[in-house]
Amino acid sequence: MSTVTRWLRQPQRVWLRRAIFQIHLWTGLAIGLYVVVLSLTGSVLVYRAEVNRFLASPRATFDERATPMTVDQLRVAAERAYPGWTVTNVQEGRYQARAGSGGGRDGARRPPDPTASIALERDDQIKERLFNPYTGSDLGDYITPGERWLIWLTRLHDDLLLERPEGPWWNGLLSLVFTVIVLSGGIVWWPGISRWKRSLRIKATSGWRRFNWDLHSVLGFWLFFFMAMWGITGWYLGIPDPLTNLVERLSDPEGPYGERPGDIALEWLPRLHFGRWRDPAWGPWLKALWAIVGVGPAIMFITGLLMWWNRVVRKRRDVAEAVVELA
Repeated sequence: MSTVTRWLRQPQRVWLRRAIFQIHLWTGLAIGLYVVVLSLTGSVLVYRAEVNRFLASPRATFDERATPMTVDQLRVAAERAYPGWTVTNVQEGRYQARAGSGGGRDGARRPPDPTASIALERDDQIKERLFNPYTGSDLGDYITPGERWLIWLTRLHDDLLLERPEGPWWNGLLSLVFTVIVLSGGIVWWPGISRWKRSLRIKATSGWRRFNWDLHSVLGFWLFFFMAMWGITGWYLGIPDPLTNLVERLSDPEGPYGERPGDIALEWLPRLHFGRWRDPAWGPWLKALWAIVGVGPAIMFITGLLMWWNRVVRKRRDVAEAVVELA
């Protein structure tokens, strides 16, 4: 029986497949914690803008007919709200419509935000607060604890809490390793021509070990392209030079920068990675899909870890206990 025939019918007996399985297993165990952290944080950050709006202090609503307070009036309002504190800076909000810039390029993208930000100081303490410019009421922290947590979560996902450029570089390298895990898993998944359909479904009536195996196999098949996409795009976001240089080498040097096919492809990589969809009809549904599917890699690691524990660690422990009993 040739190697190709054995691979198609009984891949477990092919030496190369067993070697690829070992690569898949040990690289998965080595960076498992990284996969779980990036998977869970990535799912949350799909809705980063929405979560940030929920955690942030409320903003003032622009009113073209109302007259905003002057800087001096805002200063008095802040010192009245915080006796003993000294106002060190007053930053007025944006009034594009009143100033006539609402039809400009920036005004078209960002609606007017009249909220004033005021910095106060007392002894060695500094605080920044948001104020309503029409009423002088205190709206809350300039940056709330929730927003700081979201910034921390973003740094964890993007930079692994390391300084730039080391953080993104390590993130890109580990994303490349994750890509190797996904590709090797795709090869290892093939169970043989007579059993491949069985690997596409979960048998709910089986024991938990079989259920765990089926879940790992089924998710690995249906989420393969998602996980490969996240690995490749994560590599690009952390270490962009290889793909950028490849695009420059293959693209027309005389073509308009940013409109060449390679430039458009690179522009799509971050959008695919984070699930940033602009289509008003399909965008919300695709974001929800990205958020749900984003936890898939974490589940893949957990189910794979359980399989390894049952097959290797637990079996060795049982053998050791049996030897002790015989002794």
